[in-house]
Amino acid sequence: MQLTLTNARIPGERGLIGSLINVVITDGIISDIQFVGATGAISLDFDPAGETIDLGGRYLIPGMWDTHTHFTSWSMLLQRLNLEGVASAREVGERVKARHATHPGTMVGFGWRGSLWEEEPHFSILDAACPDEEVYLFSGDGHSVWLNTTALEARGHAGHPTGLLVEDDCFAIWGSLGDLSPEELDKAVLEGSKAAAARGVVGIVDFEMGWILPDWRRRIGNGNDYLQVEFSVYTENLDRAIETGLRTGDTIASTEGLLRMGNYKLISDGSLNTRTAFCHDPYPGLTGKHARGMLNTSYDQLVALMTKASSAGINCSIHAIGDDANTFALNAFEEVGCEGTIEHAQLLAWEDIQRFAELGVVASVQPEHAMDDRDVADVLWEGRTDRCFPFASMLDAGVKLTMGSDAPVAPLDPWFAIASAVERTRDTREPWHPEQRIEPQAAIDASVRTRVAVGQRADLCVVDIDPLYASVEELRTMPVAATFNGGRLTHNAL
Repeated sequence: MQLTLTNARIPGERGLIGSLINVVITDGIISDIQFVGATGAISLDFDPAGETIDLGGRYLIPGMWDTHTHFTSWSMLLQRLNLEGVASAREVGERVKARHATHPGTMVGFGWRGSLWEEEPHFSILDAACPDEEVYLFSGDGHSVWLNTTALEARGHAGHPTGLLVEDDCFAIWGSLGDLSPEELDKAVLEGSKAAAARGVVGIVDFEMGWILPDWRRRIGNGNDYLQVEFSVYTENLDRAIETGLRTGDTIASTEGLLRMGNYKLISDGSLNTRTAFCHDPYPGLTGKHARGMLNTSYDQLVALMTKASSAGINCSIHAIGDDANTFALNAFEEVGCEGTIEHAQLLAWEDIQRFAELGVVASVQPEHAMDDRDVADVLWEGRTDRCFPFASMLDAGVKLTMGSDAPVAPLDPWFAIASAVERTRDTREPWHPEQRIEPQAAIDASVRTRVAVGQRADLCVVDIDPLYASVEELRTMPVAATFNGGRLTHNAL
């Protein structure tokens, strides 16, 4: 099967002779690239076999990957109470009351960020708004959940002093909520897959909790073929993956090559907003056991689990946000000698940046988090933010970066991540630590896995604006005209 994309433009080659190309795709692989000529010479000088699509001088780049998603949770957001941008605990209560009046039954919300609120979350606020149904409100970073009394009793936490559960208690609830049927979930995921493809995405790394292999196999079998998916496993399913014989990179049968085994994921510390990210220095105003944050596993356990996974051919992805958690994870990678990623890598000790490069550990980062967290970081990590989200320093040291969203913590849109990495701002404010900005090409390279080159898989994105010369607002709203996944058209706005 052959498809030819005609009159594509190469980003960065403004007005140069040879900047228009024709790309021939054969059985999903780029088989030929022909340089057409000067700008404006939009014509073919050969007779291609099969179908042709005229790109009309638009820009052709590799298809995007989001290397950190919780895809089902993100897809369900439209079904749940959106709490992004709420300014106080009382405002949350007002939104819960209004939602309860129109949507009776168990309520699930997401997106509040309360680190700088004057009043702390408390079950009494939710009880006043919705006393008779279970309420579960997840914070925007996904590391805490705020419950009312009815929900606390249902989950075995009766008598909890605040109603705010963090880390493992939060994750247990996240993974067990069943407010949607499998059919409803699959429908939401299908719409989410289409939405991702419409932003130029060809593949995701899915860190959704649970044993999600059968879910994705079923979805793909039912026609959801918009994305390539690499699925992860957590500790509770590591033995199952090993016993099944799965190894990182394995393609799952009967999924048209779209579903592959990813990495083993382990969460070593918490998050900034919950003050559970594990740091070398204490948080302002905190004393005692968790003044520096929380480690969710001991070092010996981490090494043992990483050894177990890597010995079975499964690479490791370790969640680490605080600087001490990153030191902790790098130490484990060095001792085990395995391949993998550190997810987030938000606050780093300067000496650890070079260690990423020396150990070959990939930094899987989410630039939009820098914009979400800049105000909180300036308070909770005061005096240390010069090494917070240090993308430029990491690239200068030779660290391999991959970029994602951590959706639903941030929207699943690679252009948001690229814009935040390039400009370190998303509004009229001055860039936050502009010395850590990176070039547009570097941000794109961290968002893709292929090149527009002969022999490469035809994972392609067609955009209306040259991303190498776009403003921050143009990057954030980048018009995507088409997406090709292995040569298949998965989004078409040409």
